[in-house]
Amino acid sequence: MDVTEVYGSVEPGYEPVRAAFAGNFARRGDRGAAVAVYRDGRKVVDLWGGTAAPDGGAPWREDTAQTVRSATKGVAAACLLLLHQRGQLDLDAPVGAYWPEFKARGKERVTVRDVLAHRAGVPALDMPLTPGQALDGTSGPRAVAAQQPLFPPGAEHGYHAQTFSWLAGELVLRASGRSIGRFVAEEITRPLGLDLWIGLPADRTGQVGRIADIEVPEPAVSGGLRTRAKQSVHDAYADPDSLTRRAFAAITPLPDENDPAYRAGELAASGGIATARSLARFYASLVGEVADGPRLFAPATVTAARTPESDGPDRVLVVNTRFGLGYMLHGPASPLLAPGSFGHPGRGGSLAFADPGTAVGFGYVTNGMQRNVTADPRAQALVRALRECIR
Repeated sequence: MDVTEVYGSVEPGYEPVRAAFAGNFARRGDRGAAVAVYRDGRKVVDLWGGTAAPDGGAPWREDTAQTVRSATKGVAAACLLLLHQRGQLDLDAPVGAYWPEFKARGKERVTVRDVLAHRAGVPALDMPLTPGQALDGTSGPRAVAAQQPLFPPGAEHGYHAQTFSWLAGELVLRASGRSIGRFVAEEITRPLGLDLWIGLPADRTGQVGRIADIEVPEPAVSGGLRTRAKQSVHDAYADPDSLTRRAFAAITPLPDENDPAYRAGELAASGGIATARSLARFYASLVGEVADGPRLFAPATVTAARTPESDGPDRVLVVNTRFGLGYMLHGPASPLLAPGSFGHPGRGGSLAFADPGTAVGFGYVTNGMQRNVTADPRAQALVRALRECIR
């Protein structure tokens, strides 16, 4: 693609981000994408380019939204932390205090904190769900509640790639009486004026071109991490019986992420849809004031979100990972802007985070899925460029 086909604007001093974004199309295989940055509550980068389908077609427009896969988890985590901030959810209470059925098969002591820190011990299901079951609102929570832990809860951590949908969604429902999609719409999207959904409303599902198609998923690999464990990572993804493969295959067969039914489903782990500027504004609102919108997190909640809860070998991703309460933290598996940053990548490309130290909110979305889980080279090129701008 001609690198000049990049649209939007950057404020003076942020030109390196534009150059990196153009370089993603010229050298790193991007097809349709957008990136946005807020700083001190103001939008300072807002760029887009490419096409709204990975194989060509209509152009990516200013308001094009995209399925962001696991970047959804950062929005879902905010719902739980907002409920905690309001006194409606105790992080150190057993999940079973809100969801009695979850206490089955040795999960009596699993806490809400364990869920957010990927320490609940149920990253996979003995009997995977079909796409229809995953979306029906009842089969997922029932399966997770009945699942025996696959490692000792609280003692180790392992990325709950898909089961986080039903863990987070059911906790929000039990604590607030609202589905997670409704909670996001009422407490996050509407107050901040965002194009961001967990469960695309019926009046939005027919907007062809407004929601960019996503590429057919490919098997995930190590994400380009240069670690001694690289061979073990590849082996884990290749082994159908490994906890890694089972965690990512909790929904089998893989759902069609371009299907309107999938987009309407309220999958808190992977089904969120957003524009880059909405993700950036959302994260900016977690750490500071934004124009014409509320600040969502109190300072104590920001501290909780970015305080390490899990740090070290990940039973699922087979690399060292660092998690706060629902958020990946800056580290080798997820190199964000700086120590203290917190956010979440989406498998294949998307990334969103906040950095309290520089009052930055960042969002990058793409429909050109690549074979990675965490450290996507396109997202990291943008992060490096942003780091250069704010030194």
